[in-house]
Amino acid sequence: MEKRIFLSSPTMHGEELKFVHEAFDTNWIAPLGPNVNNFEVELAQYTNSKHAAALISGTSALHLAAKLCDVKQGDIVLCSTLTFSATVNPILYEKGVPVFIDSEYETWNMDPIALEKALIKYPNAKAVYIVNLYGTPAKLNEIKQLCDQYNVPLVEDAAESLGATYEGIQTGNFGKYGIFSFNGNKIITSSGGGMLVSDSEEDMKKARFWATQSRDNARHYQHSEIGYNYRMSNVVAGIGRGQLINLNEHIRLKENIFNTYKEAFKDIKDISMNPYLDNSKPNFWLSCMLINEESNVKPLDVMLALEKLNIESRPIWKPMHLQPIFEQYDFISVNDKDVSLDIFNRGICLPSDIKNTNEDMDKIIKIIKECFGY
Repeated sequence: MEKRIFLSSPTMHGEELKFVHEAFDTNWIAPLGPNVNNFEVELAQYTNSKHAAALISGTSALHLAAKLCDVKQGDIVLCSTLTFSATVNPILYEKGVPVFIDSEYETWNMDPIALEKALIKYPNAKAVYIVNLYGTPAKLNEIKQLCDQYNVPLVEDAAESLGATYEGIQTGNFGKYGIFSFNGNKIITSSGGGMLVSDSEEDMKKARFWATQSRDNARHYQHSEIGYNYRMSNVVAGIGRGQLINLNEHIRLKENIFNTYKEAFKDIKDISMNPYLDNSKPNFWLSCMLINEESNVKPLDVMLALEKLNIESRPIWKPMHLQPIFEQYDFISVNDKDVSLDIFNRGICLPSDIKNTNEDMDKIIKIIKECFGY
């Protein structure tokens, strides 16, 4: 059987074990401990965030952000449609009502023009959830300016864009709250886990309080609010600390993969790579390609050709407004053109594992070129 080539699998280094061993040696196995505290500090320093709270997932961070934005039953939350369902689910946890915003072609992210249409239609929106898709920053200044203009808090879902910058500023810092994910396929992983960041120390204290079962400051167990078991464990945080040391190297290798694909396909008019703005620097978490709509080759043709040789690829995220669970909610686009659907129909996530060898990349590229007759 052919060697398995993954889309994006974890890459471990020696530093992770050092921190994990410290947790074992000091018996800090239960949630919280020195690794958690230090991971929060180190992540905040790397991203230039003021305060951070280490949690069990990016989803839990998004949920606590919804609570901090005071999302309640019936409240409108404007949300990127081209994303994973984890962006949207926390809105529903608080019984909010998501309204999905279409993408634009320059970044594949939320279209500011569509967002302004939505803000005019829903002037009492409680929050805006923006996603930096596949590690590519959205038009963050335009979106932030709109949120400021309409006095709506911005939550930046930077789950996929840790280490990416927009006008030299780290993603995760453009909203009132930012979130990161350390899931197994992300640019760094702690096997699971996430981080909520904010300029507000008070809000981060509140998030940590909710995340530790909302235990009041009393000798006995007393609870005045609903709480959650959302705090990261000291062992998991140790893995994250070791990974963070190698984040810049991971970004460098991911960029090499993107540039290798871009160079290989530059003469194939039917292929373009996922775009980004000149004033941004993605982390290149996933390299993706878009097939010209006039082409006879379809994404499934490419995915099946790769699959035959045990090479993993994926479709682009199916837009949230087309998901059965969310299809009853409003969708706002520009000029009735569904850009997110078009990208979904024509896009492919390519193998972007930083352990890919030159031979692996040559093999992947050869198969894709053959699909287009090259």
